Amino acid sequence: MRLYLPAAISADFALGRRSTAHLVALALILIVFALPGRALASDADVQTSWRLLDYIGVDYAGAVSNGKVISSAEYGEMTEFASQVESRLKALPAKPAKAALLERSAALRSAIAAKAAPAVVAEQSHLLASALLAAYPVPLAPSSPPDLSRGAKLYAENCASCHGMNGDGRGPDAAKLDPPPIAFTDKERADQRSLFGLYQVITQGLDGTAMQSFEALPEGDRWALAFYVGHFAYPETAATQGERLWRERSDIRSKYPNLAALVGATPAALARDLSPKDAVALTAFLRRHPDTVTARAGGSLALTRERLAESLTAYRAGDRKAAAELALSAYLDGFEPVEPVLSARDAALLARIETGMAELRAAIGQGRPAAEVEAANRSLANLFADAETALAPERASGASSFLGAFGVLLREGLEALLIVVAMIAFLKKTDRPDVLGYVHGGWVVALAAGVATWFAATYFITVSGASRELTEGFGSLFAAVILLSVGIWMHGKSNAEAWQRYVKAKVTAALSRRSGWFLFLLSFVVVYREVFETILFYAALWAEGNGAAMLAGAATAAGLLAVIAWIMLRYSARLPITQFFAWSSILIAILAVVLAGKGIAGLQEAGILGVRPLVDVPRIEILGLFPTKESVLAQIAAIVVLAAGFWFSGRRSAASASATSPAK
Repeated sequence: MRLYLPAAISADFALGRRSTAHLVALALILIVFALPGRALASDADVQTSWRLLDYIGVDYAGAVSNGKVISSAEYGEMTEFASQVESRLKALPAKPAKAALLERSAALRSAIAAKAAPAVVAEQSHLLASALLAAYPVPLAPSSPPDLSRGAKLYAENCASCHGMNGDGRGPDAAKLDPPPIAFTDKERADQRSLFGLYQVITQGLDGTAMQSFEALPEGDRWALAFYVGHFAYPETAATQGERLWRERSDIRSKYPNLAALVGATPAALARDLSPKDAVALTAFLRRHPDTVTARAGGSLALTRERLAESLTAYRAGDRKAAAELALSAYLDGFEPVEPVLSARDAALLARIETGMAELRAAIGQGRPAAEVEAANRSLANLFADAETALAPERASGASSFLGAFGVLLREGLEALLIVVAMIAFLKKTDRPDVLGYVHGGWVVALAAGVATWFAATYFITVSGASRELTEGFGSLFAAVILLSVGIWMHGKSNAEAWQRYVKAKVTAALSRRSGWFLFLLSFVVVYREVFETILFYAALWAEGNGAAMLAGAATAAGLLAVIAWIMLRYSARLPITQFFAWSSILIAILAVVLAGKGIAGLQEAGILGVRPLVDVPRIEILGLFPTKESVLAQIAAIVVLAAGFWFSGRRSAASASATSPAK
């Protein structure tokens, strides 16, 4: 009789060699998704398209008025830009949202060809730009406040000869250029331009003009230039009033919780919420003092509100695909970064928000009446307002930081600990300490990768909400598939009378170096998945300023996990081999069901899978139970597979034991 060990232990497990290859491929895909901040599309193409759309939205008014071309040169430029956008969108990697983006791009090009009103073209270009970033997220903000003195030096060296020392477009070389350089002091134009738009032009240049790319400059220098040129239209005399507004009005501070919100906003949009005078004052202050934004802890959900409003606008216009993408972006790009802190302060509110998000996406996906979608949108917006209150800096405390750090590490660490300890206990039971190095190597490398992820996310890149959910989703599903086979196999061995003799005869041959790498892979995946979630939570918690309390909570949880691991290993060593396999198979089966539910939920939150809510199902995250049909069906399927597998492996094991027993 041949020994069929699970995939993590043998290359020839019960599903066969081909299934093993499939799981290896899945693991490789997982690792690609797990790389934080790794763009699935070309950042340059997405950013260039966004920048061109930004230009169309701002400059089209200078080309067409009342259905007539008032500037042939500007109109030709708008037509060319629209064509470039469409070409670049076609070159992007395939995604479900790509077709809708191309439809909107074609509609924009047609509107320009028909000499549509500037307000119509501006709305279409801005909505397309928002939908593009929702479908293909790219970094939108500097990782730290730019150095404005550095920006002034770079401007004098590289820009003043054309744009003028005062940004008026009248530098010594301006007369030689056609078209002439932009006047940064033109307030009407500056009101429509975000700092992110300026950054894109500085990075990539502008085709058809003398504006060259400055991509060779470090990213921080390019952001410093963007902030510096962005301040010219807003006088320093107004900055004093802007500082007073920032200090006295919490509603204004809530609009800019981070640098991403600041660089993505236009003064024109701010003027619609405040008075034009206050918008000028606030812009003058914040563009000169971006460090003010990062100095305050906590978060607001300005981007979330903006995306929800855009989603509702798109749905009313009949564009369900764009509405769905923008609603998803409201969660992933606006809310996901502050989710860890809210989880520590008000877990019940977090659960209501995630349920509300599922209900909104379901309403949009099912094409329900606009009134129902508007009601779901409004309900979710109200929940986000409650979240802002909970996230306010004054709500931060040492106790909340301690409990948050303790709870997340204990919760995330326990799942990984149970699986790793089960592998270690099995190898000790089968007298194979020489293979333990693969298991230990896997979790040690995962911890090192977690440290690298934290460092990269802090200093180099932004880990998007989609990347986070994809990592959790695919990681959970990969581990669930492996654990299904492991649990079934262990159950079969729990009642084998000849197990000891069988192990001595077969286990040495079965545990090869190749299968040792499966142990390494499983150990790495299950630990990195939890580490990835934990470091993002800790990074958000650290920003609250209660570092000592957070570290104390983390240390307490780590100590408790160490005690749990010691107890499990010590107790498992005393169990008879068959009893060990019986209990281990039950534990692993439970974990497989839990991870199946979590994996599907993660992919739903990332927008990979649709959402069909279940009203009567409670949300119990510790059990992987989420109130959606897809996640519940995944758990039911896992239970059915386990039940069938337990029954089949039990029968086969009993038959084998009977065949090897001496005749009476």
